[in-house]
Amino acid sequence: MSRPLSDQERRKQISIRGIVGAESVAELKRGFNRHLHFTLVKDRNVATPRDYYFALAHTVRDHLVGRWIRTQQYYYEKDPKRIYYLSLEFYMGRTLQNTMINLGLQNACDEAVYQLGLDMEELEEIEEDAGLGNGGLGRLAACFLDSMATLGLAAYGYGIRYEYGIFNQKIRDGWQVEEADDWLRHGNPWEKARPEYMLPVHFYGRVEHSASGAKWIDTQVVLALPYDTPVPGYMNNTVNTMRLWSARAPNDFNLRDFNVGDYIQAVLDRNLAENISRVLYPNDNFFEGKELRLKQEYFVVAATLQDIIRRFKASKFGSTDSVRTVFDCFPDQVAIQLNDTHPAMAIPELMRIFVDIEKLPWDKAWDITKRTFAYTNHTVLPEALERWPVDLVEKLLPRHLQIIYEINQRHLDHIASLFPNDVDRLRRMSLIEEGDTKRINMAHLCIVGSHAVNGVAKIHSEIVKTQVFEDFAELEPEKFQNKTNGITPRRWLLLCNPGLAELIAEKIGEDYVRDLSQLTKLHKFVDDDLFIREVAKVKQENKVKFALYLEKEYKVKINPSSMFDVHVKRIHEYKRQLMNCLHIITMYNRIRRDPAKLFVPRTVIIGGKAAPGYHMAKMIIKLINAVAQVVNNDPMVGSKLKVIFLENYRVSLAEKVIPATDLSEQISTAGTEASGTGNMKFMLNGALTIGTMDGANVEMAEEAGEENLFIFGMRVEDVTELDKKGYNAQLYYDRLPELKQAVDQIKSGFFSPKDPNLFNDVVNMLFHHDRFKVFADYEAYVKCQEKVSELYLNSKAWTKMVIRNIAAAGKFSSDRTIKEYARDIWHVEPSDLKIPPPNEPRDAGQDKTPNGTAA
Repeated sequence: MSRPLSDQERRKQISIRGIVGAESVAELKRGFNRHLHFTLVKDRNVATPRDYYFALAHTVRDHLVGRWIRTQQYYYEKDPKRIYYLSLEFYMGRTLQNTMINLGLQNACDEAVYQLGLDMEELEEIEEDAGLGNGGLGRLAACFLDSMATLGLAAYGYGIRYEYGIFNQKIRDGWQVEEADDWLRHGNPWEKARPEYMLPVHFYGRVEHSASGAKWIDTQVVLALPYDTPVPGYMNNTVNTMRLWSARAPNDFNLRDFNVGDYIQAVLDRNLAENISRVLYPNDNFFEGKELRLKQEYFVVAATLQDIIRRFKASKFGSTDSVRTVFDCFPDQVAIQLNDTHPAMAIPELMRIFVDIEKLPWDKAWDITKRTFAYTNHTVLPEALERWPVDLVEKLLPRHLQIIYEINQRHLDHIASLFPNDVDRLRRMSLIEEGDTKRINMAHLCIVGSHAVNGVAKIHSEIVKTQVFEDFAELEPEKFQNKTNGITPRRWLLLCNPGLAELIAEKIGEDYVRDLSQLTKLHKFVDDDLFIREVAKVKQENKVKFALYLEKEYKVKINPSSMFDVHVKRIHEYKRQLMNCLHIITMYNRIRRDPAKLFVPRTVIIGGKAAPGYHMAKMIIKLINAVAQVVNNDPMVGSKLKVIFLENYRVSLAEKVIPATDLSEQISTAGTEASGTGNMKFMLNGALTIGTMDGANVEMAEEAGEENLFIFGMRVEDVTELDKKGYNAQLYYDRLPELKQAVDQIKSGFFSPKDPNLFNDVVNMLFHHDRFKVFADYEAYVKCQEKVSELYLNSKAWTKMVIRNIAAAGKFSSDRTIKEYARDIWHVEPSDLKIPPPNEPRDAGQDKTPNGTAA
């Protein structure tokens, strides 16, 4: 048999990574050496691996700029409707490899780097993740940017350039410890500062009313400095822009006052203004009502809306009308999508601009505003809903509070006219919540101020309509929609799993990368013995590679033929990592009870960050590590069961672990996980899912057939029923001996002999205030896991089920999601026009006009 191919050789074979011409390789090498010399000012004698990474990054970036400039010129000339995706988070991960793939440069770069005597994978590992997000919501924004560029939409991502992203997680003695993520320390080759577009943002001050209208005066000014990052579409020469704002103090900051005395202190105090873009708030699905966070939310909104209006007025379309009617066509030229309520202040801010500055009458301004905005809801957990204290808003943004009150007054007048004397309905639907402290319900503001509201999976959108916002849905049912989330197949298949991507391309061609629905063609190979073996082989290679990574990083020996059972996501009670933990203890006890009995070997991998202030989540991490300590060092267990807590889970680590996974854990309590997107990544990469009927799991089961997922546990109706009669954890503890044993071990200090009471808070929660009913699903979960092990013994049957899952994963491309947003919410048509590349004359592609854009 021929020797196995090295990664280098395997990558060279893969056609979907671009054609290699001697020309392009020579050109890339020239670019590399030029950047090493002129940009980095190094020669090969003193250059470090990091220098080589930067030289390569700058070389690849050179291939973006011509397309970037051309795309923006094209938008200026054609003036299509612009899509603005507003988000406080963009969880981008690394950029180098994604750029090479989308530009079709991967193979040429591989060859050039190889000829230069360097190791491509080593260089890729040097790049820092752009960790400007917490989890699903931020990563979704990143996938959406990739899809919008690939679909040729004139789209812009707007957010904050945090100096410090999501913290780096260290595990010390089993506890999570946070370290600052100084991701910009060595510079960022992918961004371009644009000081010429710097804009002022106002805070505090007071409002003066006069005959000419309201004036917001005596404000403090912070400047917003934009940094642009290119977003390349897949092989279509489109390069869109992500614009992130950084806070800068004006040069007269603290010097225009009378404090002539302390010039030094005044300059030092500039930090106070610039703290706005210093750090990402590390909470997932939790609202922390801090003044700095509200400042961040308004900062991104105020800068972005000025930019949007500047671009609208500068366009050929906008400049022809008279000042009075100039904004009539605004919603035909501008769509703004609010990624959760975090950028909700955009609604009163646009009203302030229209009414106070552009002097539009209220009703006209409100009509334009509503037709411009659309809102995506991401969670139904009450603790995650943003409810800002009125006092805080009044201090920070006094004019906006007045505008919100006016919006609310007109809204409530309308409700009262439809439902006279229904005061309780008025209370429920008000934007202002009365109570100890009056608060603004930002979700209500978003619903009232938008023309479309969507959830992110069918079941979630149903819950949004019938439970969380039922009064609003009753009033305007046509406003509420579903847009099931998706993932970009470029990063989440081509980039992270080249072996599988190429295997699929051999069977069904390469077009599936842009049209993932074509994966259904794989159904005809489900009984093809050769294909079954090849799919299993790719998975095994991925597992061996990840096992080597784990041994290097964690010094634990992994059995690559064991089932890789993976649970990676943010640590949260509703995601029920505790239930997984109880299953691990149960498996451990079964091995100890009968060491001779057949046991299907497993490596259980759990990873994810806990919000620094979330005590219970941090205790869960400690418990998992304590259990791992016992299990991994018990000679009776040997290689049958290993438990690993994956430190510092992030985008670049997901790209390694997901392709190596056999079993994907998606076990949230039904009705709590809005969609999930990790579930989709695992499905696309040949893992099977054990999960509840929650979020997008429901649609995954619908697409693949419920018999091809391991579905267990309560449905939403069962949870509701159990809530009605009252959840009593003790009942399950008393009835299930294995559950009792596991809980008793945690309680007695079996896993914490030095501090037997260490996990009292966890046990107490499980018995007395477990909102997510871990014990209620434990029995069904353990039984379902037995079925998983049974199937894993039959490698062929397992792999056939894997193939059926991959074949059914097409729906979960973010390209499909974005097409639905485009048609149903933004009212634009995706374009398959390929803008001519920089080396062709500009009019080469001009005979074709993209659908839905004015020629």
